[in-house]
Amino acid sequence: MTSDTGTPFRSGFACFIGRPNAGKSTLMNALVGEKIAIMSSRPQTTRRAIRGIVHRADSQLVVVDTPGLHRPRTLLGERLNDLVRETFAEVDVIGFCLPADEKVGPGDKWIARELSQARAPVVAIVTKVDKVPKSKVAEHLLAVTELGEWADIVPVSAVEGIQVDTLTDVLTRFLPEGPPLYPDGELTDEPEMIMIAELVREAALEGVHDELPHSIAVQVEEMVERPQASDDPRVPLLEVRVNLFVERDSQKGIILGRGGSRIKEVGTTARQGIEGLLGRRIHLDLHVKVAKEWQRDPKQLGRMGF
Repeated sequence: MTSDTGTPFRSGFACFIGRPNAGKSTLMNALVGEKIAIMSSRPQTTRRAIRGIVHRADSQLVVVDTPGLHRPRTLLGERLNDLVRETFAEVDVIGFCLPADEKVGPGDKWIARELSQARAPVVAIVTKVDKVPKSKVAEHLLAVTELGEWADIVPVSAVEGIQVDTLTDVLTRFLPEGPPLYPDGELTDEPEMIMIAELVREAALEGVHDELPHSIAVQVEEMVERPQASDDPRVPLLEVRVNLFVERDSQKGIILGRGGSRIKEVGTTARQGIEGLLGRRIHLDLHVKVAKEWQRDPKQLGRMGF
């Protein structure tokens, strides 16, 4: 297939790999041009392989955002690492994200060793270059160069838009020739229920204690059309019932807040995001439940989709 520019059309998959909080989700959203993956300052925010689609006249790049590779302490952590390995074994090019505002450390070296066995070419991506002086970026680039053999090295800032298009150019170069994989204009293939659950979890993650984020899981129980109380009863209202799971009663109290104040804030923030996603009014019904040690329980993990 030939593109409008007369060059062969390219399409395929890239994935972003890195330790937790390396800027992978923010970078994917920047490449796609829309918010696809949830973002948080908390490590290990991403728990699924989320796909975002970058459309160009001569190519279609499908970017897969993955959970942070880490030394797991729970069965959930092991399964997330397995998901990352399965993902980078199947893509056409790998982007290894290393944040410029943190020194190359043991975690990065461990991931570099993992990626040295990868079938696909690996592009080293130095993220968050807006957070440090140019001299520090140069030092970081040198450290990354010494970390392994890379198909290319690209410094970027997703927040400031620095070299985002250049990164897309570099990743696209490694894609095979072929027709588009998704319809024009489609930005993700994530099911609505998954994206709704992720938006609720993003809202719940803000402002909680360090140990709590790992214990929060979210599931959409049901989405039901209800008659809307308005001048026009024919206009339906979508009722979305969502369960937030934590591991202990004390964590449930944190999520609820005094007199339910915090869960109301979570609901308001999440509802705004969900209505933006769906383009319609919704009623969001949140329930906080305790699922003891769910991160370590194979049956509970299976029910939650891990």
